[in-house]
Amino acid sequence: MKVLIINGSPRKSGNISRMLHVMEEEAVSCGFEVAFLSAADLSVIPCKGCMVCRKSLKCVLPEDDAQRTLRLMTECDVVIVGAPCYWGNIPGQLKILFDRIVYGMMGEGTSGIPRPLHKGKKSILVSTSTTPFPFNILFNQSQGAIKALKEILKWSGFKISAVIQQGGTRKHPVSERKLKSCRKAIHRL
Repeated sequence: MKVLIINGSPRKSGNISRMLHVMEEEAVSCGFEVAFLSAADLSVIPCKGCMVCRKSLKCVLPEDDAQRTLRLMTECDVVIVGAPCYWGNIPGQLKILFDRIVYGMMGEGTSGIPRPLHKGKKSILVSTSTTPFPFNILFNQSQGAIKALKEILKWSGFKISAVIQQGGTRKHPVSERKLKSCRKAIHRL
């Protein structure tokens, strides 16, 4: 099984990074082939909104890390995306990446209805927020980031296998119990 992990956090040692690296280690120990990308390290030109890619299924912008990420996503069986909450949503670097690869994730029928291009694949979503639990969910903080990721991946055909959220990370970093949830999510694949 091929797994693509996309870290949407710019913090190399933050809670999201820690959770995703635990998942990476667990996936490797299960014999999965794993590719790990950090959105903050990618060189991606922002989408121009020209919509040419909808018809040609190819971006008109010069080749960059967006196309490389899309190739990995096309080849994978599972995508794991982790994103901290930024204003009730995902960080900008991650949003720019998904904006650029939309043509390879979701097609469009003749009537303009979206057509998923990754049907049958699975995904795991991970989010953290400094807003304490349960307010991280009630106030759409980590829940807002999860909602954004669900929209992107569900319309692309991915089945959401697990959602892992952690609130209150300013005072309570990710616990061993939460890391155990991350490991379990890999085994449920």
